[in-house]
Amino acid sequence: MAAVSTLPDFELVSLLRQSNHAAYTEIYDRYKGLLLVHAYKYLHNYQEAEDTLHEIFTSLWTKRESFNITSNLSGYLYTAVRNRILDHFSHREVQSRYVSSFSEFLEKGEVVTDHKVRESLLRNLIEKEIDALPGKMREIFLLSRKTNLSHKEIAGQLDISEKTVKNQVNNALKILRAKLGLLMYLYMLFILLKK
Repeated sequence: MAAVSTLPDFELVSLLRQSNHAAYTEIYDRYKGLLLVHAYKYLHNYQEAEDTLHEIFTSLWTKRESFNITSNLSGYLYTAVRNRILDHFSHREVQSRYVSSFSEFLEKGEVVTDHKVRESLLRNLIEKEIDALPGKMREIFLLSRKTNLSHKEIAGQLDISEKTVKNQVNNALKILRAKLGLLMYLYMLFILLKK
């Protein structure tokens, strides 16, 4: 029998189907360099190109008994490399989208949840302090800030002077400012004015 290095591809494929290690090694040696360059041209990463080649040749050996080439061996191997690279890019894109989506969820989810929790806690604290205001002061303050009535409208509705309304609102703000601190006071104004 002739040395496997001199055999044409179709005979090597025939020997490969019979689990001939020498034929497999010859196919590997004959095409590994060209296929590596081909894979590297698309992947731009030597390690990934090598990994692609190892996957191709591992698959070739694993499926050797059912291996059926309808074209020439080199065409088959180039197509296998191309398909493996396309799968690689597709997988990388899906993985990238998943990681991006997951990162975005973590960032937004955590921020939104944290923001809502803090907003809810602050709102509850503000409401508690507003409820603790003296009765008439609380009523005037709520009419001013929550229903957005002017001092004149509140005075007319409660049958009191505008000066009393202004003093009651100012006193309520001073009490709240002292209890909640300046930052919480500004936040409270932002929330109440938002409504």
